[in-house]
Amino acid sequence: MLKTREPLPVRMQSLPIDERGYVVPWFVAWLDGKPEFRAMDAEKFRRAIKERRCWVCGERLGVNLCFVVGPMCGVNRTSSEPPCHLECGRWSARNCPFLSNPRMVRQEDEQVGYSKLKQAFGIARNPGVALLWITRAYEVFENPGQRGSYLITMGTPESVEWWAEGRRASRAEVVASIDEGLPNLEVLARVEKGGMEALMEARRRFEKWPPIDHVRPLRRE
Repeated sequence: MLKTREPLPVRMQSLPIDERGYVVPWFVAWLDGKPEFRAMDAEKFRRAIKERRCWVCGERLGVNLCFVVGPMCGVNRTSSEPPCHLECGRWSARNCPFLSNPRMVRQEDEQVGYSKLKQAFGIARNPGVALLWITRAYEVFENPGQRGSYLITMGTPESVEWWAEGRRASRAEVVASIDEGLPNLEVLARVEKGGMEALMEARRRFEKWPPIDHVRPLRRE
């Protein structure tokens, strides 16, 4: 039996369902015949970029592109995952156990270690809120910290949506997530020439995108 809060979008209805009743997104790596939700399939990453396929359902994308990311990805406009259809992104933000539950963490165990996941990309920690970054463009570049892996610069957004716990996120939730994540970006920025200046400019540029239902500003130095 499919375990979801709401029906699957039409494009996702052909995706496989695992033995527990969870839908398996197209990008998920399969290890020993079972889906490993904690890892992305490297070959699917290449196909998504080359063939302009949705990261969630695997079907062809149109003009509008939706990146499902955390707030820090919005600040630096960088994603480790290709875009998807907006309806696939919305469904994921509302129904994916990891995206819709801020308290959920990814467990590591001996059954899923580096030896099995070295051909796949790891998926980042739970940021507490999900950001849908809706744009029409992106660029791929090689990860300067890991030769042979690639990241994506997301284009200027046409609009954004914020989700938490299967509903629209509040500004307080979004700002709290940003405050928690910014120190990680600052650590990286401080080791690069001009890094802090660039980060401050990225933060300033990002300030118009959190939802406006509170007046608390983003954390500043």
